[in-house]
Amino acid sequence: MSAKSQHNNILLAVIGFIAVVVIVGVIGFFLFDRTPDMIQGEVEVSEYRVSSKVPGRILELRVKEGDYVHVGDTLVIIDAPEVKAKRAQAQSAEDAASAISDMANAGARKEQISGAYQLWQQAKAGLEIAKKSYDRVQRLYDEGVMTAQKRDEVYANYKAFEAQEQAAKSQYEMAVNGARQEEKRAAAAQVNRAKGAIREVDSYIRETVQTAQFEGEVSSVYPVVGELVGTGSPIMSISIMSDLWGTFNVREDHLNGMKVGDTFTAFSPAFNKDINMKVFYIKDQGAYAVWKATKASGQYDLKTFEVKARPVAKFDGLRPGMSLIIKNK
Repeated sequence: MSAKSQHNNILLAVIGFIAVVVIVGVIGFFLFDRTPDMIQGEVEVSEYRVSSKVPGRILELRVKEGDYVHVGDTLVIIDAPEVKAKRAQAQSAEDAASAISDMANAGARKEQISGAYQLWQQAKAGLEIAKKSYDRVQRLYDEGVMTAQKRDEVYANYKAFEAQEQAAKSQYEMAVNGARQEEKRAAAAQVNRAKGAIREVDSYIRETVQTAQFEGEVSSVYPVVGELVGTGSPIMSISIMSDLWGTFNVREDHLNGMKVGDTFTAFSPAFNKDINMKVFYIKDQGAYAVWKATKASGQYDLKTFEVKARPVAKFDGLRPGMSLIIKNK
């Protein structure tokens, strides 16, 4: 083979290699450089769980999964016979306390007042007789015809009747005046305490009928009819469909200065439409979240942030779990 032919072959090989490199570069440019980075998120919704303060047995489920409920709709009825028994006990205690309070406010009965008055009059009559007897004996003692011992005995009897008359008078006045103010206040306090117990039990009774606190869709129902549920046990979950948002995990080198209040466009594959969204929450996902290590190349680590955004305008049909795509060009 001549030197010229060999030179041509080498030249052709170099040109071929260069052509391959150029072709690969062009293909890479169109396939990779022009392919946008995609950030995928999903639609989430606010939820609240329905639960009761009292334990009991599920008597009736008025809704099922997928039903749409409005505020005040009855969701579930719980059978709690123990609470009803407590209500009867509380009512009996309130009745007894009210009777005691009424008796304290009304005072003694007429018959009691009349009896006390008669005893007082009887004591007064005995005192008058004892006073007259003492006066006669005292005169005889002054004249020297009565011993001192006899005079002392009559005087003691007179004082005893005097004390008896004072005691009978006090009993009569007590019957007329009725109970003391302290006793009346104590009786009234017992009534208020019993009424408070009734209100407490009534609040528990209301817990046996659970109603919707927000408008939304029943997403999950946990127990079945006849099953026992404990205090605070979740019975069902309600999705508040009016409060939907998208959650995205964004690496910090893709944030591009994004901040709360910014708007962006997300693509919904379910509807093949773009949705304008507004950021309301940005937070790092902590040390346990996804990192991109670049220290091997002498650079730095990239952290992932959780970004939440709501649709700027109402978008009918959007549901939890649907995908949302952000394209970074």
